[in-house]
Amino acid sequence: MSEPLILPPREFPETPDEVQALLGALHRNRRTFAWKVSGLGADDMRRTLPPSTVSLGGLVKHLALVEDHYFTHQLLGRDYPDVWAPMADTDDPDWEWHSAADDPPEQLLALWQESVARSEAAVEEALADGGLDRTVAQSDWTTAPNLRRVLVDLIEEYARHTGQADLVRESVDGLVGEDAPRE
Repeated sequence: MSEPLILPPREFPETPDEVQALLGALHRNRRTFAWKVSGLGADDMRRTLPPSTVSLGGLVKHLALVEDHYFTHQLLGRDYPDVWAPMADTDDPDWEWHSAADDPPEQLLALWQESVARSEAAVEEALADGGLDRTVAQSDWTTAPNLRRVLVDLIEEYARHTGQADLVRESVDGLVGEDAPRE
């Protein structure tokens, strides 16, 4: 069984400016997601609720990839970290979802934490170089989105997947709730 992973709470002002609101909402969503996927063994991380094939481990690996895709690769225009190299050797478009079943929980959670840390550093770099209006360096959109749009998309991504994690986690051990504990 893995150790509980709870991201520390951060100040989220009652009257935030735009940057504080976006980063505060994203952090709160990440914390809640971390709480839903932490402290479980390999069998529980592989569990699904048929007919869905979504597992907690798959969600963790998918969101780690999403973090690196949006912030490292698109926002900053950098290559994907080496940890994603096996993706290039497969024709499986859902590789991260399927391969997560073979990964120990501690490895999955460390992968996710490292991706979040890279993302937070990338956002700080972008905020210092153009703020929320800074456009992504690489995009397959007709018009490159700005950091503001990327942050909103990530908040939405976490909200959707945290809802999925909530259902799976409740089936594992009955854990329910909307927000990670403060301590």
